[in-house]
Amino acid sequence: MRDIKFTFSRTGAGRRHYLTEHDVRILLSRLPDALYEKLRAVHFNDRAFGRRCLGYVTMGHREITICALPGRVSLSSCVTHCSIKPFGAVRGRQWPEIAVRRFMLYDVFLHELGHLQIVSPKAARLRRKFASETKAQEFADYWRKKLWSVRFDHVDQVHNEATREELEQLNHASERCVMN
Repeated sequence: MRDIKFTFSRTGAGRRHYLTEHDVRILLSRLPDALYEKLRAVHFNDRAFGRRCLGYVTMGHREITICALPGRVSLSSCVTHCSIKPFGAVRGRQWPEIAVRRFMLYDVFLHELGHLQIVSPKAARLRRKFASETKAQEFADYWRKKLWSVRFDHVDQVHNEATREELEQLNHASERCVMN
């Protein structure tokens, strides 16, 4: 794996980084090298403006930034393109930490990596050369489904789709909240 620089910025009160360098390196190791050959650095900062910005790519299309989020968060409103169940969350409830981590890694990070993909090499404008929002999300969806189609043997379950047992626990917890 190429040498990629990682930087971490301190977070504000009640906010945290859900991903680590290790998480990103494991994800990248599962992808073909050609998909991240342009990636020079990954930054973790606290410029999410609440939770409006989860991640972004620098204008040079060489660096990805993943933003810190509040300690308790529901990202259901951010997920309009797919179901939240594979991440291990229930709509309308606080997301468990592992669900937020799955979403940040296998949706947000892959989406931002999608922006580094060249879709029109001869384009005169830099913006047209790289993947747009739609193409970047298609990239993230494709690679998440491909990576999750086969169980990845790893101690940290963030690298796999939520299990049936995990979803059942969430549903039971939701039912208890409704009854109270």
